[in-house]
Amino acid sequence: MVTAAQPLPLPRAARLRHLGPNWYASVMGTAVVGSAGVALPGPVHGPRGLFAAVWALSLLLLLTLLAARALHWSHHRDQARAHLLDPAMAPFYGCLSMALLAVGGGALTAGRELIGTRAAVTLDAVLFTAGTVIGLGAAVAVPYLMAVRHRVDAAQATPVWLLPLVAPMVSAALGPLLVPHLPPGQPRETLLLACFALFGLSLLAVLLMLPLVFARLITAGPLPLALTPTLFLVLGPLGQSTTAVALIAEAAPGVVPAPYDRGLGVFAVLYGVPVMGFALLWLVLATAHVVRARRRGMGFALTWWAFTFPVGTCVTGAAALARHTGLAMYDALALGLYGVLVAAWVAAAWGTVRGLLSGALLAAPRPAPAAPRSGTGRTRSGAVR
Repeated sequence: MVTAAQPLPLPRAARLRHLGPNWYASVMGTAVVGSAGVALPGPVHGPRGLFAAVWALSLLLLLTLLAARALHWSHHRDQARAHLLDPAMAPFYGCLSMALLAVGGGALTAGRELIGTRAAVTLDAVLFTAGTVIGLGAAVAVPYLMAVRHRVDAAQATPVWLLPLVAPMVSAALGPLLVPHLPPGQPRETLLLACFALFGLSLLAVLLMLPLVFARLITAGPLPLALTPTLFLVLGPLGQSTTAVALIAEAAPGVVPAPYDRGLGVFAVLYGVPVMGFALLWLVLATAHVVRARRRGMGFALTWWAFTFPVGTCVTGAAALARHTGLAMYDALALGLYGVLVAAWVAAAWGTVRGLLSGALLAAPRPAPAAPRSGTGRTRSGAVR
């Protein structure tokens, strides 16, 4: 008697076939919990050990994903190339850069007490260099592919398109941490002004792309349910640029000549205050869209990690404004946003663990249903229903 063949378990490498660069968002979201915690106003000596532990977890996640993605490129090169040619997935290559940068910067803030200053500086120098080079490459390569290889129109614009353009801004915000560890003179000034140049590069590129995202939202209606959390990605360049100009200004005395050092301090406030105001406006708008999507059946997706890193940049931005202005209002804002960040991280991490244990997050993607329905499935973005 002939019986139906039972499906054989997939080899370990085959399970990674659909592991895309969007997974690096989990590293970013974890690292920022530690680094943003250290940046909070007031005494943080008590939780420093906890912040260091969270940073260590982000380092472990980074190493695991780098190994898994290396296997992916080795065994599934066709799928990896397909990701580059997919306008929905290619922008996530900016997440690789930001994951490296976030873990490197976290080594000097949250992880230094765990591994020591010397090891933290070395690790940050390596990850900052690699992350910056990859980020600049992504900032050029992804828009180039979108122009000459991808077939996209304005109605397809989503905040995901911002990801490769924000990566240089993360370098601009974390580079000043390395400035005091360079020899005095031109090495320090070169790095600091390079960070300022990266700030301008990323800011102008984001200002070109953001109107497309906002126009699509207004003219074409809400994003698909699984993509709705990506509205929080807009907070990334806002909070990160506020953080960048503040940290550049704090590193400037003794590095750049007067009066530019004092001018950078003035610019940090004049730029940061209105940008943080717009970030709060966008936070409310994005939250309203998420509440609407949740009521319409939005399930967990890897896009939930968009709730973490962008909010974390707003925490560091608000904390920086608190230092520069002395206003308790920004202290309270940083603490409140950090509470949101921790809650978002717990939700994203729990959903990811459940999705991994069930196998849904590593299964082959399939189109999302046109209308909410019962059952469990997964979209291209990793949505679990």
